[in-house]
Amino acid sequence: MLRNLLALRQIARRTISTASRRQFENKVPEKQKLFQEDNGIPVHLKGGVADALLYRATMMLTVGGTAYAIYQLAVASFPKKQD
Repeated sequence: MLRNLLALRQIARRTISTASRRQFENKVPEKQKLFQEDNGIPVHLKGGVADALLYRATMMLTVGGTAYAIYQLAVASFPKKQD
């Protein structure tokens, strides 16, 4: 029983210690270089294709929503004829 408990503790310790040794690559300097580069691209588009798609989708929704709101205001401003 004691042997099993010691073996279990050793396995748990080994798992925890090996998990904490994993190092993740620091990508911050690469991102800083990318975003600080003076290439005429706005900072909100420097992330690549995904940023460009999100920007265009946001602009389409904004313009579409504004147009729809103006349309609804126009419809609401003219009363319907009563038969």
